[in-house]
Amino acid sequence: MEPLQQDDPRQIGPFTTLARHRDSAVCVRYLAHGPNGTIAVVSVARAELAALTAFRRRFRSETRRTQRLAGGWVAPIESSTDGTEGTERTEGAEARDGEPLWTASPYVPALTLREAVALAGPLPERAVRILGAALAEILSRVHATGTVLHGLAPDTVLLAADGPRLTAFGALGAAAVAEAHPDGQLTVKLGYLTPEQATGAKPGPASDIFVLGLLLAYASTGTTPLADADRIAHGEPELGGVPGELRPLVAHCLSKSPEDRPSASTVAADLALEGAAALAREGWLPPSLVAAVEAQAVRVRSLGQGAAWEAGPGSGFGQSEAGLQPADAKPADAVAAQHAGAVGAGPGSLRDTDTLLVGGGRNAPGVGGPGAGVDRVTAALAVPAARSAPTSTAAAVARPAVAPATAAPLPTPARPAAPLPTAPLPAALPPGAPTPDRRALLTGIVGAAAGLVVGGTAVYAVAAGDSDKKPAQAAPAPRRTRMAGLPPEPVWRYEHPATAAEPLSATVWQDRVLVLTGKEQSTGVDLRTGRPLWQRKEAVSASRAVPVDDALCFVDTPDAFLWITAQDGQVKHRIAKAALAGPGEVLTLTGRTGLDGTTLWMTGQVKKGAALESYLLAYDLVARKWLWRTRIPGAPAPYAPQYQLIGVRPAEIVVRQYASTLTPAQQKAAKGASVLLAIDRKTGKQLKSLRLAGVHPAAALVGDASGRLFAPVADRLNAYTISTGALLWRLAPADTAPGESGVFGFGGAILRSPMLYVANRHQQVSAVDTANGRRLWQRSTDAPVSNEIPGTGVSTSGRTVLAYDSGQLTAFAARDGKRLWKFQETGAQDGGTDTPRYEPLAGGGRNLVVRRDRTFYALPVD
Repeated sequence: MEPLQQDDPRQIGPFTTLARHRDSAVCVRYLAHGPNGTIAVVSVARAELAALTAFRRRFRSETRRTQRLAGGWVAPIESSTDGTEGTERTEGAEARDGEPLWTASPYVPALTLREAVALAGPLPERAVRILGAALAEILSRVHATGTVLHGLAPDTVLLAADGPRLTAFGALGAAAVAEAHPDGQLTVKLGYLTPEQATGAKPGPASDIFVLGLLLAYASTGTTPLADADRIAHGEPELGGVPGELRPLVAHCLSKSPEDRPSASTVAADLALEGAAALAREGWLPPSLVAAVEAQAVRVRSLGQGAAWEAGPGSGFGQSEAGLQPADAKPADAVAAQHAGAVGAGPGSLRDTDTLLVGGGRNAPGVGGPGAGVDRVTAALAVPAARSAPTSTAAAVARPAVAPATAAPLPTPARPAAPLPTAPLPAALPPGAPTPDRRALLTGIVGAAAGLVVGGTAVYAVAAGDSDKKPAQAAPAPRRTRMAGLPPEPVWRYEHPATAAEPLSATVWQDRVLVLTGKEQSTGVDLRTGRPLWQRKEAVSASRAVPVDDALCFVDTPDAFLWITAQDGQVKHRIAKAALAGPGEVLTLTGRTGLDGTTLWMTGQVKKGAALESYLLAYDLVARKWLWRTRIPGAPAPYAPQYQLIGVRPAEIVVRQYASTLTPAQQKAAKGASVLLAIDRKTGKQLKSLRLAGVHPAAALVGDASGRLFAPVADRLNAYTISTGALLWRLAPADTAPGESGVFGFGGAILRSPMLYVANRHQQVSAVDTANGRRLWQRSTDAPVSNEIPGTGVSTSGRTVLAYDSGQLTAFAARDGKRLWKFQETGAQDGGTDTPRYEPLAGGGRNLVVRRDRTFYALPVD
């Protein structure tokens, strides 16, 4: 809810506007006084759309449909078009005589499904049942008329105290984007795609059932079960988070074939045989949502008793984290408004479901950064929303008015934040698809070279002329494009001012802040703009920061463990390292082994009296306590042991000692092979030792959760079982060109199940099936052959494979290996062992964060 803006109407038909309520691609919704003194929600079509004959015709059609369905979960409406049925105004009359297109319905305190999930997370199973049953009951009534709804979306479904409501009964109401074209045509883009639409087929009632399945999965888990258009068309939905009793029905709704999906009446009966209203009668929403709905009602009641909200000073309303509320609100009302203000704002922006994975490279570690957890909030069905600013209004209110001097926030010029680039939406049929008629959904799968949308969308093309005529194809919406083969233009470039002698480590937190740690200070950089947010000299560290949760990062300083807030650099927790040791002990941490979830594994040496022992230690970053420590072979410096995390399985981790810390005796015993240790995750007990003959102690190893190890051996890539070391398969060596000689070995591989991506010294990148070693594609970076083996990475969405070295960053399509582009800094040195490498960082969302020494870029890739 927002105050009226200067250009907002004060009178709409018989309604007097009070405040803005919500808006969409097609209309702006206002809270207004009705002629009988009650509060109504009045939806006014955007003027540029209302000027189109095609829009007005469809507007009237959807309005009449809503009026015919009124009752139950469908609110009665009145409209500016009432009384015009059977008549046709002169072309453009509405626009000329100043009469807007509007509908009005009684105000019901409610949250949209998207707002509810943002506030409270996934809904309880009972609430999902009631929601699904109510929507299925509406669909059953719609489908009985032989029509398709096209109106389901997280923003069109309302959750009221007595049950759900649906606010859209056609493509206009559920539009994610609506565009008017100069030739009088209208393009409406829906926020979802169904398998049949991906082939160019006309949608039918079963299409509504598929979208209902998406909504039920979203309500149950907070995420979409099909993350992109390819998955919608060909993949299986991820339903692990859907409650067990609901999962079969949701899977049935998401069947690829329309004929295999249940009818709306079947869904309604399966979810609530007694009917949604009967189940909702005694309450159905969790307490946090009930409080938010009640708080919204309080605010609207107070609004209805006064004058309209006007923007600007002197209006008698104060801005707070709860949105606009009376400046003299009572404490109870303020608390209620605070609950309501959290709706839709949330503590920050959305996260993608996967972190960018990075592997391989000149030093061949092959170990990526920590995996980012799945965010429970998504913006829509398969279409990501724009990210909010890293510092939310709520966070700003919670922060002290004057920051402590030690925080040292950087002064920055006042300028608007650069918006994130948006992924283009399709306006054309896929190659080879049949051409549907004018009323069909024109669909396409977005697959631009580097900007890949995390989801599908459907496009509704509506002509301005007679409905029986076949219109010319609507022009695509204006959008920024890039010629094939050209690299993306950086959204921003940040040059860190540290001295050349200072090592610098980089971590991406929540796709929102780049946290840089060094021996002089730590720095936070806004990932939207590339501008520094803060500096903290107290948080110096030789190792990179570790994201802990939705607020904190862990920093290992020389004398303490610190937990700092990533958005402003404030220290929230501190544990002195002296307090980490036991009585009479002196603990020296010698290295970081790896991270999984919130567990950090480290190596260290404990001195007690004259005794010096080496340990592998496990630490819980959330509980801030040791989980266990287990003795490992060790020796005094320079042979203080350090371990590398090779693989993580549910019950064990697999580690290997870094070759540089092996004692001469250990090197002799290994006989040139890699020796791996399997450690029980819960207790730290060593389970077994595995010697891989032929695998060099410094070879780039990586293991997967299924118990396979992948290792370069000479000019091949081998797969082994972790349990026995048995050879599973070999990847054939690279082909060499005439005149070339030597071993063209592989570097470190990167896993993105079920695929493995790996590069070799021949500058070839391969996609390999981890189950059988079959090479699906192999492509060259076209860089000169050198002694440097490129590292490999995968973008957040998994659609782009990256190969990087000191000369360039090359992008390939994960599906078929098509080379998309290569990125090189203008004027940069062409490569060499002393030249900084391009390095994609884990995280970054739809922008790929690339590092080259102290220079960082944000490239719009996903």
